[in-house]
Amino acid sequence: MNSSNLQEIMKLYRTLIISWNNRNSDEMAAQFLKDGEMIGFDGSQIIGREDIRSHLSPIFNDHPTPPFTCKVKAIKLLGENSALLRAIAGMIPHGEKALNPALNAHQTLIAVKMDNTWKIQLFQNTPAQFHGRPDLVEQMTEELRHSPSIL
Repeated sequence: MNSSNLQEIMKLYRTLIISWNNRNSDEMAAQFLKDGEMIGFDGSQIIGREDIRSHLSPIFNDHPTPPFTCKVKAIKLLGENSALLRAIAGMIPHGEKALNPALNAHQTLIAVKMDNTWKIQLFQNTPAQFHGRPDLVEQMTEELRHSPSIL
């Protein structure tokens, strides 16, 4: 993948995460294609930029959503105008000083380049609970604790 595409996809992901951390539903939704999809931590599937915005607005207004700490694990070009980004993420709840391992997640982003601009077709935030394998939960938490943030 050429470095320009890599940088643009990283910027897209970074903007998405900063928008979440700033609790800005307009900016977050703007990163998606018009028919883009988001699958949330609770399994909610939201389709369409406007529905994503209207889904996020009350969440940001009514809940103290913790900010993400993220580490990009891989970016793969799927075609000339599509890419896959995989990341791990954790959250430090408000009023706390450490990552809460129960909030760890795998994040998957599929980006599409249209009209020379990368946008999100799909963003999925999947809980990383590793049922019955607490060592993997701790390993991910430690990786997030000791990794430089992408933000």
